[in-house]
Amino acid sequence: MKTLTDPDTSAAIRQRICRIRPDSARAWGKMTPHQMLCHLSDSYLMALGQRPFNDASTWVSRNIIKWVALNTPTTWPKDVPTQPQAEQGKGGTTPVDFEQDRLRLLQVIDQFLKTDLNQSKHPTFGRMTTKEWMRWGFLHPDHHLRQFGQ
Repeated sequence: MKTLTDPDTSAAIRQRICRIRPDSARAWGKMTPHQMLCHLSDSYLMALGQRPFNDASTWVSRNIIKWVALNTPTTWPKDVPTQPQAEQGKGGTTPVDFEQDRLRLLQVIDQFLKTDLNQSKHPTFGRMTTKEWMRWGFLHPDHHLRQFGQ
């Protein structure tokens, strides 16, 4: 199972982020590539406790959906509703400059990798271990990078 703690996996995610262009074609969803970069930054910042979110977790999402999402080789479903605090046009960070926002995302990923996230909460999955966060930290950008052909 790929996780951000693996240096090769982390480097590959960073390279894929660097290949995204403002005009990268979207395969699904509503976000632009620029909005996606901000969305990913917002999501990592929620994990780091630097961005607020509403707890939308339920027993099913904390115990069943989390396990399936983090421990099975299935791809994540498309068009799952986004937390308003990370959704563009609602509470998500407004894109400003594409290259600056890309650099910010890469810096936030660096911070994410250096942080003990044990017991930090996810909006849907509830409390997670650092190991679970590092798996999520790969899967979430992987999902959105595939959205834009990366």
